[in-house]
Amino acid sequence: MAKTSRPDRKKNDRRDNRREPSEYEDVTISIDRVTRVVKGGRRMRFRAVVVLGNKKGKVGLGTGKAGEVQASLQKAQRDAKRHMIIVPMKGDTIPHEVNVKHKAARLRLMPASKGTGIIAGGPLRIILDLAGVKDALAKSFGTSNKLVSAQAAIKALGMLRGSRATVAVSGPVSGVQSPA
Repeated sequence: MAKTSRPDRKKNDRRDNRREPSEYEDVTISIDRVTRVVKGGRRMRFRAVVVLGNKKGKVGLGTGKAGEVQASLQKAQRDAKRHMIIVPMKGDTIPHEVNVKHKAARLRLMPASKGTGIIAGGPLRIILDLAGVKDALAKSFGTSNKLVSAQAAIKALGMLRGSRATVAVSGPVSGVQSPA
């Protein structure tokens, strides 16, 4: 490869391409090597599961598959950013109890009093932490699969309703008559 006569026209100068800090924190839940059997043998790829959150009520879960670990992580981060949900909060905890069944996972999320902390296991603790929930009780049943447990946790957080939304969904309070 010939040297260029103009040193200011460098193609891959990485010194000036500093990434600005992201508003989201990301945590890798798992990196798995997955195999596809084809005629010539086995094709190895990597699957990454990443949770992205800003600790202020926004959280997302993403998966990515690629031939290299780094590429699968980048795909998973893009997927997580695309699938963000907003988690309604009541102070530092969740507004109400939620029971969820997703595939083989069953999950129960409960609000907790101030100072309790996050009492949860597996990927559920990571997701609640990145969502910004400081006090919550949770129990997961059924599966030890991290991906399915994380999907169930996102589904449970998506089912939460804030204080105004709860009143709108539940309808009028029984025993109180509206003026007619």
